[in-house]
Amino acid sequence: MKLVIDEELCTACKQCAQVCIRDNIVVEDFATETGSNCFECGHCMAICRQNAITLKSYGGKEDRIVEYNPRKLPVEYDDLLQFLKQRRSIRWFKNKKIDKDTFDKLFEGAYYSPSAQNEQDVEFVVLDERLDEFMELVYDIIKVKENEFFRITEFGDYLKDNSTKEFHPLLWEGKQLILTFSTDKTSAVIANTRLELLAYSLGLGGFYSLFILKADEIDHDRLMEFFPDIDKNKHMYSTFIIGYPKKRFRRTVPHKDIKVSYY
Repeated sequence: MKLVIDEELCTACKQCAQVCIRDNIVVEDFATETGSNCFECGHCMAICRQNAITLKSYGGKEDRIVEYNPRKLPVEYDDLLQFLKQRRSIRWFKNKKIDKDTFDKLFEGAYYSPSAQNEQDVEFVVLDERLDEFMELVYDIIKVKENEFFRITEFGDYLKDNSTKEFHPLLWEGKQLILTFSTDKTSAVIANTRLELLAYSLGLGGFYSLFILKADEIDHDRLMEFFPDIDKNKHMYSTFIIGYPKKRFRRTVPHKDIKVSYY
């Protein structure tokens, strides 16, 4: 059993049973857990008006429980849409690194991110002091694709001699990199996107690198040797170069129309 149900507080309103997607709760005089089918999504706990249900696995984390008005959102549609409009990829950064307290604020957004089957197995790595060492490994893996991508050739030339290069071909002026690992690609991307949006709210910026991701695609086992503390079943599904923007943009740029089909 994974739930703690206070029979005295329970009013048998049946809300918990109605939101349980695993049919793990039945309600007669009070709510009862039927078996071990619960995957701890927390819907029953989040909807209970009487605070009669808690999850055993989250004992000691009561400070993470926040009450809110379900009929009032803290951000209006127009404000959120405008925020999304103003988001741009940032490649020019100030010579100032992000401190750990600020990174912790970013990961707070990922803490509340959804994950496939509620696995909650997303992990992050912040590369700072060992960034150059990591990028050398990335090149050594992805250089097999030099004939297909000129950017990889530029990357190799930069590592051999950067005295004539103004910018790093993959990092530009970035000095810190966030890697996202998970067994599920969608979970990793969603978590990093939430982190990215919080970064913009804190005056930070960044961009995603698909070339760095190729290292995992080409030789996952070798890449993971750099991260001995991370489960080898997890893949690097997102790479985000982050920093304090040197440039500020003033207007939106039109995009191609999004194709939407209704069936």
